[in-house]
Amino acid sequence: MHLRFLPVALLLPLSLFAAVPDAARLQELFKRYPEADTNRDGSLSLEEAQAHARIVRKGKSPNSSSASSTTPASTGSTSTSEEDSGAARPSPKKPAPTHADVSYGPHERNVLDLWLAQSPTPTPLVVYIHGGGFVNGSKAGASAEMINGCLSAGVSFMSINYRFRVSAPIQDILRDCARSIQFVRTKAKDYNLDPKRIASYGGSAGAGTSLWLAFHDDLADPNNRDPVLRESSRLAAAGAINTQATYNLRRWTEVLGEPLGSYERPGETPAFYGVTSEADLDTPTLQAVLADTDMLTHISKDDPPVFLFTSHADGVISSRGALLHHPDHARAVKKRCDEIGVPATVYFARAEPRLEGDYQSRLRAFLLKHVK
Repeated sequence: MHLRFLPVALLLPLSLFAAVPDAARLQELFKRYPEADTNRDGSLSLEEAQAHARIVRKGKSPNSSSASSTTPASTGSTSTSEEDSGAARPSPKKPAPTHADVSYGPHERNVLDLWLAQSPTPTPLVVYIHGGGFVNGSKAGASAEMINGCLSAGVSFMSINYRFRVSAPIQDILRDCARSIQFVRTKAKDYNLDPKRIASYGGSAGAGTSLWLAFHDDLADPNNRDPVLRESSRLAAAGAINTQATYNLRRWTEVLGEPLGSYERPGETPAFYGVTSEADLDTPTLQAVLADTDMLTHISKDDPPVFLFTSHADGVISSRGALLHHPDHARAVKKRCDEIGVPATVYFARAEPRLEGDYQSRLRAFLLKHVK
C-alpha cells in the first residue's frame, strides 16, 4: 500500500483524528483496510486505525516481513498494546527480556517474558495481559514505551501468553492468567520482586481479565499440592483499555441496555464456557461458572483501584467492535465500584469524561502510583 492511497482521516495526528471519524466512518475504513483490525473483532477502532496509519507512514505494508516484527498488526494482539498518541514520534526500542519464554504452567501457551528493573531492593511488577478476544494475540504485543517507562521507574515488567478458546473455556483461561501472577510470586526472591506490589493491565480481553483478577476473591489455596496455587492471585491495581464489564455474557443485554442483535454469533455464549447449548448454562455447574466469571458481582470494598479507558463511540450498537467495547461496559464497572466504594478512574475518547492526549502515559502513571 502506498501512502498516497491512505484516506485523509488516517493521516491526521491522534489529537485531531479522535474528533473526526464516527462509527460509520471507522466501519468504512475497516471495509477498505481489513488488515488494520488487529484484534480480529470485525470492526475498526480509533486506535487500530491510528496504528495502521503509523505503519504506512513508515513506508511499510502491514503484511510485509519488516512490519511483522515491530507492529501490533503482526502480533494479532489488541491494538491498544503498542499505542501512543504521538503520531509523528519514533517508536521506542523494546529491550530484550531478562527472562524469555518462562513456563508458568503445563500448557505450551503458559509462558511469560520478564524484564527486571535494576534495584538493590525488591521491585514492584506491572503485568501485561494481551487482548484478541481469547482467540489470538501474543505477549509480544507489550508496548515498548510501557516497558521502558516501568523500568526507568524501577518497576519490573511481565508479559504473558495464555490458552485460547480453541483449547480452553473462559473460566480456565482466566485461571491461566491468575496462575501467572501466582507463579511469579513463588519466584519473588529469585527475581528480586516485591510480591505485595503487583499490578496488571491490558486491552479488550486483557482488560476484562485484569478487572477479573482485581475483583475476584483471592484464589490462594494454602493446602494445594501445587506450590504455585498456594500463592495469592490478588493485585495492587488494574488497568483496562476497551474492557468488557462482565464475562457472564447473559448479562450483556442488561449492561448495554439493548439486545445484542446480529453482532452476537450463533452458539457463541455456550461455546464461551465450553458447552454446546443454552440449556447447559442452566445447570447448577454452569450457573456457578457464570457467577465466577462475572466481574461485577465480585466487586467488594477491599478491592484495589482500577483505571478504565474506552476509545469507542457511544450510541446504538452498530458493529461487533461496539458490542465488545461500548463505553457502557466501563460505565457499568464504574457504577458498581462507586456503589461499593472501590476507587475507579474512568475516561473516554469520545464520551465524557473525555481524556485528551496520551492515555498510555496516564495509565502508566496510575499503575506506578499504586505499586511504587
